[in-house]
Amino acid sequence: MIAALWLVWSWNSIKGQARVGVAYGAHITCSCRYVEGRDMKSCETDKEKGMEIVRLSDDPENKRIYASVPFLAEAVAERRGAYGCVQLNQAEIDAL
Repeated sequence: MIAALWLVWSWNSIKGQARVGVAYGAHITCSCRYVEGRDMKSCETDKEKGMEIVRLSDDPENKRIYASVPFLAEAVAERRGAYGCVQLNQAEIDAL
């Protein structure tokens, strides 16, 4: 019962932290893959402590990285020429 109350009370904070984690994960991994040219296994080592729950996937054809925390947050970053890696907004993600 106490855990359920804590979860309800903390939900916005948990969701906010998940959004920050996926945004950071997508951007940093996109830079690792498509600016530095490293492989995904190497890029996984760039995750900060506490980001173990952030799942990353690679779309090499479109030079995109997808990051998610299941049921809480998702983010996508893609390489855009000289601009480097750019975070997609929700409308761009929905259009994929």
